[in-house]
Amino acid sequence: MDRSRFHRTLRSVLLALAPIALIVSSDAVVAQQSTLDDPFYGITTDGDKVSDLFPVRATGVSTAPIVQAARAYLATLTPAQLEKTRFDLDDDREWRHWSNVPVGSLPRLGLSFRDMDERQKEAAFELVRAGLSARGFNLARDIMRIDGYLADLLDDLEAYGEYLYFIDIFGEPHETEPWGWQLDGHHLVVNYFVMGNQVVMSPNFWGSEPVRVDTGRYAGTEVLQDEQDVGLMFMEALRPDQRRVATIETDKTQNNQLAAAFRDNTVIEEAGIRGDQLDRAQQDVLLAVIETWVGHMRDDQARVKMEEVRAHLDETRFAWVGDVGDDELYYYRVQSPVLIIEFDHTIPVSFPTEPRMPSRTHIHAGVRTPNGNDYGKDLLRQHYEQHANDPNHVHDPAEVAGARTTDGDR
Repeated sequence: MDRSRFHRTLRSVLLALAPIALIVSSDAVVAQQSTLDDPFYGITTDGDKVSDLFPVRATGVSTAPIVQAARAYLATLTPAQLEKTRFDLDDDREWRHWSNVPVGSLPRLGLSFRDMDERQKEAAFELVRAGLSARGFNLARDIMRIDGYLADLLDDLEAYGEYLYFIDIFGEPHETEPWGWQLDGHHLVVNYFVMGNQVVMSPNFWGSEPVRVDTGRYAGTEVLQDEQDVGLMFMEALRPDQRRVATIETDKTQNNQLAAAFRDNTVIEEAGIRGDQLDRAQQDVLLAVIETWVGHMRDDQARVKMEEVRAHLDETRFAWVGDVGDDELYYYRVQSPVLIIEFDHTIPVSFPTEPRMPSRTHIHAGVRTPNGNDYGKDLLRQHYEQHANDPNHVHDPAEVAGARTTDGDR
C-alpha cells in the first residue's frame, strides 16, 4: 500500500474507532473541521478510487428549470446578500463545511432563510423545489419545520429554527458551464452540482429529532418513515441464510453512520449481501430501497441516476446492523460503486435518555457518491481537462490546478 493510501485508510480507521454519538462542543467541532485541510479524495472501499465511473455525457434531460430558479433567486437579493450567498465554484472548503450539528455549535456561511424577506424566501424555496422531487421537497420542508418545533420547545433560537438554514450558490448558474448550490443547516444538507444536463446531488444529510410532532403549530408532521421501513422490507424479503450474510452486527447499541460530515475521504469496506446473490424479486426490492432515496431528486434526474445504479446492481451490497422487526432499532447501508446510502437510528440528543441508546425518535441518514464524485468533483475534473487547451473556453489556471489537487490525484 502506498503512503498516501495508507494515511487515508488510517484516518478512516481512527474516525471509525472514535465515538460516533453527536458531540457539539466547540473543541469537537474544531477537531472534525480539521479534516477539511486534507485534499478531497472521495469515499472508497479500500483507499483507491475506481476510475471511469462518471463520464461526461449527454443525458437528454434539461437542467434549464434549475438554472432559471437559481437566477430568479439571485435576482431578488441585495448586493450585501449576494456577497453572503455567492462563492467560487472551486471554494472547496465551503462546499465541504456542511454538518448536521446545530447552527449554534457550527456557524455557517451563506445566506440564512431567516435573513430573507418573504419574496426572497419563496425564490429560495423555488430553487430547492426545482432540484428536488415533490416528495423530496416535502421531506426537506418537514425536516425544517421540526427544527422550528425544537426551537419552540427548547426556547433556543440560536441553535434551531425552521428558517435557520443557509443557501450557497457556487459559480454562475449556466446552461452548459458547471455550477452548484448548497442547502445547509441542522438535520438537512443538500449539495447540488450542475454541469450541462448532468446533476450530482450529494453529499446529502437527512435527519430529525423527533421524527414526529404531535403538538403545537407543527402538529402532525412526520418524517423519514418510508425511508426507515423500506430497509426493513428488504431484510424481510431475504431467506434466513441471506439475512445472516446481510447482517454485519446483531446488536444496535451505538450510532453507526460512517459517511457523515467531515468524512469525505472515509474508507468503507464492503460488507453485507451482494446484488448477484439475490433472485430477481429480491433485486427489485433492493432497487425499491435505492429508488426511495434517489427519488428525492427531481424525477427526470432520478431516472438518469437509477440507470447508473442498475448498471452496477450485481456489485451493490446491502449491510444491516440490528434485529429484524417492526419495533427494532437498526442501521442499514447500500453500497455501490456509484452510490452509498446510510440509514441510522441514532442516540437522542435533544431528548436524552439513560442509558444512552439509539432510538427510533432520532434518525440520521445520508446519500453519497463514492469514488471521487461527491460535489460533482470527478465531472468537474474532466471538464477542466477537456477544455485545458481550448482558447475559446478558458478557465482560471488556479481553478484548474485546484480541481486536480482537491480531487486527490497523485
